[in-house]
This record gives sequence, C-alpha cells and structure tokens, in this order.
Amino acid sequence: MFSLTSWLPSLPSLDWGSSLLDSLLQGLIGACGVSVLGSFMKIYFFIYCVNDPKRKKEKEYLVSQWAVLEPLHLLGLTAFLAVVGVRVAALVVLEFSLRAVSMLLTLNKGPLVPEFLQLFLLCQYSLGCGLTCSLSFLLEGAPHRTLNLLLSLGLAGLLASGARRLYHHACRLYELHSCEQYCGACLTLLAKWHDLPTLLGCALRVAFLVGDVAAVALINRDFLTTSEAVRFWTPLTICYTLLVIYMQEEQRHHPSTRSQYQTVFVRMGGLFILLLTVGRWLDLMGVFISLFGELWCLASSRVLLDLCQKQDLSQIPSVVAPSQ
Repeated sequence: MFSLTSWLPSLPSLDWGSSLLDSLLQGLIGACGVSVLGSFMKIYFFIYCVNDPKRKKEKEYLVSQWAVLEPLHLLGLTAFLAVVGVRVAALVVLEFSLRAVSMLLTLNKGPLVPEFLQLFLLCQYSLGCGLTCSLSFLLEGAPHRTLNLLLSLGLAGLLASGARRLYHHACRLYELHSCEQYCGACLTLLAKWHDLPTLLGCALRVAFLVGDVAAVALINRDFLTTSEAVRFWTPLTICYTLLVIYMQEEQRHHPSTRSQYQTVFVRMGGLFILLLTVGRWLDLMGVFISLFGELWCLASSRVLLDLCQKQDLSQIPSVVAPSQ
C-alpha cells in the first residue's frame, strides 16, 4: 500500500507537507462534488430555457459563458475549501442545514417551487464544506489517508467530468436530438428533466446528513469537558436560530438576488461575532475565507438565481414539440 510518508524519514516538514496535500485533495474533492451539482442544475435550467422562448437570452448565456468560467470556478472553490479550516467548515454546514430544514418545513409545497430550486444554488459552498468535513471525519487516523483521498478524488473527478460532458452535450445537441427523437441521453433528459430536482434533493439530503454528523463530531473533539461543550453550543444555537428567523423574514419581504448577497454578509458577520467570544483567532480567518467562498459561488450562479426568481418553473411544459 502507498502512503506519502510511509517510506520517508519522519520529519516535521514532511508531516506538514502531507497535511497540506491532504487539505488540497479534500478541497478538490469538495469542489468536484459542487461541480456535479452545478452541472445538473445547469442542465435543468438549460432545458427550461429551451422550453420557454422568452428565455433565449439566458439560454445563450448558459451555452457561451460556462465553458470559460467552469475551470476558474473549480480552482477558486478548491482553494477556499482547502484553507477554510475544519471548525469553520463544520459551522457553515450546520448553519446551512438548520436554515434548509427551516425553509423546507415552511414551504411544504413540493420540489419545484422557486425557493426549493434556489436552495440548490445557495448550498454550493456549504456542500463543499460538508464533503470536506465528512472526509476529515471518516479518514481521521487512517494509516493511508493520502491514498484514500487520491482514490476518492479519482471517483469524484469521474463524476464531475461525466456531469460536465452531459451538460455540454445537452447544450450542443439537445434541441436537435429531442426533435429528431434519437440519442439516449437527450431522450432521457426530454422525458425526465423535471425529476432532476427530486433526485438532486435526495442526494443532498444524504450528503448533508453525513456532513452534519461529521461536523458535530469534529467540533466536539476539541472539548475536554461537558461544560466547555455547553459554553460553545448554547450561544451557537441561539445565534443560529436568530439568524434563520431573520433570513427567512428578509427573503420573504425582499426576494431578490441582492438580498442573497446581504444574507451572506449577515450570516458570516454573525458567525464572526460568535467566534470572537467562543472561537480561536484562526477560526476568524476561516470566516473571511468562507465569506469569499460564498460570494464566489453566488457570483457564478447569478443567472440561475435570476431564473428561479422570475417565475414558477413547474409551470413550464416539459417537452419540446418535435419538428414536422
């Protein structure tokens, strides 16, 4: 079996280098997971734009812009996830999970309302943090951690590459193939594209469930006594509850893309103030990194968020009429 340091002398610099490599691998795996989600969401919105002639401008943007932005977005997100730190990543995952559960309980309207689709776009950075937390927790103390991460990266890369190829195929040939009634991939999308949010929702539930368990375990490992844990979790719970209530009211009264950016600043500001009292100085740096990571993901999803807010996507017909 291969391990980065198993055949090398035990030196502090080598341990530090191995830790840095592991962090980069975890960040890249998390970014690949976000890329898979983004590719399927872009497929969904592309077909939505194809079925709605009024969205020709948005369709052209989806086709032309993403080829340039995808590699840059992946590299930037990898960097943010690699350096954010486990504690802050865990707090981001828990905060988003609480917000998502509260929103879903409030909506209770099914998987195709605009708010539900917005949740997929807003969870990108939190999903990346959840994946990195899960990897940190599951591989903690593993004798061949680097090898396991490399194998995980291979699988994540295959999934991300396959989803990206499917998206590019749909952009180039979906309209032709759906009209001519050939190509298995395009016919499957033609018949089942409305089911994509439901399938993605199931996958995200599993990912965030594992991420939440890992986040709680990673945070609790730093506490030596129960009283220390209580001093940390009590203000955290109160702060997160107030944040969720505020953000739901803000979104209800001002449902716009600008409010999404304001929400990010409020969330990270609340987390920063909380960690000033119960956190560490390194955690404060992680909050700033998370702020930039959230803004990075929001900026790349701006057009998709606008599409979510313009109208109820469930009212769009699900098929393209074949040419005569």
